[in-house]
Amino acid sequence: MVSFAYTIAGSEATGGAGFQVDLKTFHQLGVYGMGTLTCIVSFDPKNNWGHRLVQIPPQVIKDQIEAATAAHDLDTVKIGMLGHPDTIEAVAAGLAGQEWKNIVLDPVLICKGQEPGAALDTDNLLREKILSQATVATPNYFEACTLAGMEALNTIDDLKEAAQRISDLGPRCVIVKGGTEFPGDHAIDVLWDGEEAHIYSTPQIGKERVSGAGCTLAAAITAELAKGADIHEAVRIAKDMVQVGIVNRVGGNTPFDTVWQGAYRMQENA
Repeated sequence: MVSFAYTIAGSEATGGAGFQVDLKTFHQLGVYGMGTLTCIVSFDPKNNWGHRLVQIPPQVIKDQIEAATAAHDLDTVKIGMLGHPDTIEAVAAGLAGQEWKNIVLDPVLICKGQEPGAALDTDNLLREKILSQATVATPNYFEACTLAGMEALNTIDDLKEAAQRISDLGPRCVIVKGGTEFPGDHAIDVLWDGEEAHIYSTPQIGKERVSGAGCTLAAAITAELAKGADIHEAVRIAKDMVQVGIVNRVGGNTPFDTVWQGAYRMQENA
């Protein structure tokens, strides 16, 4: 039996983040993936690899959602970069068209390339329209601080508190990713499952960020939930996939490396 997972996210042309990572992750975990594009990000190699951002018109977003949800019986969706209030309104309207068992939000805040005022409007609307509907949220260190209203996350108890505070905003389950900003030599993520906190810890692989780690984690959780896993098993598998993907990262002409999702399947088949 085929399981389906759906992503609503931005395109990143180099393949290191966003829509491309989501579909690759779905495929590696044996899930049939489909998606709706919200924006197109093209790094500028002539300008220090800065962001060039183009939003997809809201009606085109609605059309994509209509087509995907009509083609298959979908109940699990991952939401990534939205980037504009009009996009958020379009996605919120699309989500409201049916019931969802799992809405996994990777809350991309402060979209690069936007004016500060517009970025704040986007963040506020994301909280109101999307975070409130989510069943799972996967904020990184910065996003967790912002959403939880905390200046810093210096201890595991801080991660737990941030997860609980964000859960109060809508999603029952929240995975706060400590990342490279969290003190210590371990990569620590905390899952609040609606009742208690669970700690996932692995040795940190260097201090440099690897592009696509957050997208891969959220997409892997989405894929496993689509297959019927509970949130604890989904997070465990996602954490393993990200760690393997970082160890086997892909380098290129960019100033950053990217996660290699295919390494996980290779390990599983070894």
